[in-house]
Amino acid sequence: MSNKVSVAILGATGLVGLELVKILARHPKVNIVFFGTENNPDTLINDIDPELKLPNNPSTKLNESFNYSLANTVFLALPHGISHKYVRSFYNKLQIIDLSADFRLDDIGTYEKNYNEKHSAPNLLKEFVYGLPEINKNDLNNNNNISIPGCYPTSVLIPLFSLLQNNIISSKNIIIDSKSGYSGAGKKFDLKNIKNLQDFNFYNYNTNSHRHICEISQELKKNTKSNEVLFSFNPHILPNFRGMMSTIYCDLSEGITKNDVIKCFDDLANENHFVRFVKDNKRADFFAIQNTNNCILKIFDHYDSSKLIIVSLIDNLIKGAAGQAVQCFNLSKGFEESLALTK
Repeated sequence: MSNKVSVAILGATGLVGLELVKILARHPKVNIVFFGTENNPDTLINDIDPELKLPNNPSTKLNESFNYSLANTVFLALPHGISHKYVRSFYNKLQIIDLSADFRLDDIGTYEKNYNEKHSAPNLLKEFVYGLPEINKNDLNNNNNISIPGCYPTSVLIPLFSLLQNNIISSKNIIIDSKSGYSGAGKKFDLKNIKNLQDFNFYNYNTNSHRHICEISQELKKNTKSNEVLFSFNPHILPNFRGMMSTIYCDLSEGITKNDVIKCFDDLANENHFVRFVKDNKRADFFAIQNTNNCILKIFDHYDSSKLIIVSLIDNLIKGAAGQAVQCFNLSKGFEESLALTK
């Protein structure tokens, strides 16, 4: 085991935590030494999910009992408002990869306003790399602490970043219409909201007030040439368990054609292992991205040739969370980017 990275997972029994366990358990360079949980201590990990068949069938332990000296890296699959308390204890003792929102935002006031939570380690906000490899790959190659983006921002930023950076679309009047499987709401989500004996439900929520808006805005302003990016954001919950589709409507910049967009997305896909650009009549749907770390992009013509419609698809639990965390981990350790992420 000496040539492997010792890894701990706090929150290993949540939906995202279990995805981390599945991915890291097949990682040839990883030895998982701690399975943390908030509510299910002393439970055999293989009994939690039928897909888990870990050798020796280790048991879970309370998150708070984790001894940081056991591991080289800790993955925090914890809710916002919880992670930052552990980060304060672990900082400078091992690599931290945080999947909560606690270290995604640069401004403490923005965090406390959007998450209604006092932050116990505001001095560490700028000590985390924003873990979206399609934007920050070069910043991830140094074992730094990493904050993993939210699922909605991941699906939105991957296509918009390149288009805005290359002045292909206008930075104003962008409409983002996103739809997520209900796993994005966590284990406590009440299935009665979307299923009953007669039919399935579908609804939008937090239109133009969702917490991820400030994250999307922050990263677009930081990584593009636009001083201000104006967009509306309307998220929805689907009766599907996993998957996310963001449909983005925007205006092409003056003199730009569809071929310019195609070239931009071709370059994006060629430069990024997990980006796929779908052309012609090939479908882009949930079945294509579920249980993968891919982001699939497709464009559609608008009756007005000065406008563009983009569809961006990810699995919210993998590319939107656990898979992206492992992708960032691989880059930070100098491993092959796709290690353990392709079956």
